[in-house]
Amino acid sequence: MLLVGEEMEGNALKNIFTGLRRLFYLVSPKETSFPTVEKVPKYVDEAIPYFICLIILEIPILYLRGKRLPRFNDSFGSLANGLLSLLHGLLFRSVELATYIWVYEHYNLIDLPWDSSWTWLLGFLGVDLGYYWVHRCGHEVNIIWAAHQTHHSSEDYNFTTALRQSCILRYISWMFYLPLALIMPPSVFLVHSQFNLLYQFWIHTETVDNLGPLEWILNTPSHHRVHHGRNRYCIDKNYGGTLIIFDRIFGTFAKEQEEVVYGLVHPLTSWDPINAQICHLKYMWSVFKETKGFANKLAVIWKGPGWAPGKPRTGLTEDIPDIHAPQEKFDRRLPLWTNLYIWIHMLLLIVFYGVLARYKTEFSPYLTVTGVVFIIFTLSTFGALYDNRSRASIQELLRCLVFLVVVKSVAAPSFISSLPGLSLLLVYLMSLFVWFFV
Repeated sequence: MLLVGEEMEGNALKNIFTGLRRLFYLVSPKETSFPTVEKVPKYVDEAIPYFICLIILEIPILYLRGKRLPRFNDSFGSLANGLLSLLHGLLFRSVELATYIWVYEHYNLIDLPWDSSWTWLLGFLGVDLGYYWVHRCGHEVNIIWAAHQTHHSSEDYNFTTALRQSCILRYISWMFYLPLALIMPPSVFLVHSQFNLLYQFWIHTETVDNLGPLEWILNTPSHHRVHHGRNRYCIDKNYGGTLIIFDRIFGTFAKEQEEVVYGLVHPLTSWDPINAQICHLKYMWSVFKETKGFANKLAVIWKGPGWAPGKPRTGLTEDIPDIHAPQEKFDRRLPLWTNLYIWIHMLLLIVFYGVLARYKTEFSPYLTVTGVVFIIFTLSTFGALYDNRSRASIQELLRCLVFLVVVKSVAAPSFISSLPGLSLLLVYLMSLFVWFFV
């Protein structure tokens, strides 16, 4: 029994170590090569516990180093936008993977062996190069920036910032990877697209300063801090995913110099995640209507965010505000109890999303769509609370009431009578009374 226990403990430690090194792309071709996409593990889903642990671990490290701690409202904004970006997966197939497979099956030029180390290496470089160009276009093409700007809307820079993703970008980015489908097996593409994304989580931090010689090859926290900056020297720099060599080759590299001021050139003044997703689209529409001439109207869409008639494609550097640290951040303080309330319900919402994601094939489409609408409404409500909007308390009262009615109507009696079910109902009943008397 003792030997069995030691073996189980050893396997657990090995699995933990394996999960950690995956975040840094420290994997071998042998262990990450698969014949079909169905065989490829869901590496991103498996990494979620590591994301949570690193987010928690970062806080005391930041405190001990005298750096800025994550704020409740900004962390909510990042997590809320990350959750919004996942909702499409409850309703649709992956556009990126589906189109890639279709092109590969119909127009594949070379049959590269899926189990070759050279194929794996080519996939690593190809996906990173594709990411460089979709990322660069995400900053230099206005319609794509309208999607990507969500990720840059945070004025903080920590592990939660990595979770702040766009709902729209995935419906654009797929086309940049299609050239790979002419030669690269879909399973190899799927592996590297996941690891490219995982690698970018840990570089969203101020806890790591400089990695010495690795700074020449890899995208590092230092390089990516520059990318998230709104100082003039930071604008449109360091687009790499895993590698920084493409930025050096194509002339878009900048080294970290003075302290970086994070966020958008024109910062948001709201914590509403829906607004963070669509604000630039609304702005583009207003500019499109006001711009004279059909060619200029098209240029509003396809040229850079800073373009205007008579200016270069990506705009003028002198039009960018000359920002230097320190800068005051947008912040609306809430009482501690309100922050705790929001975050307790955020945790419940994450669990709710997990249940929907796991059992979506067993739920009716109507129930899934209802769940998605409830998640969106909840995130919008919490954004209104953080914005101190007058409607926020009434909106939250209505949300709690709707939740109780729906659960009572559709949940199985066995769940309602169980300890988790009763606890959930009690939490929402107490919440209902809180906002009834506030």
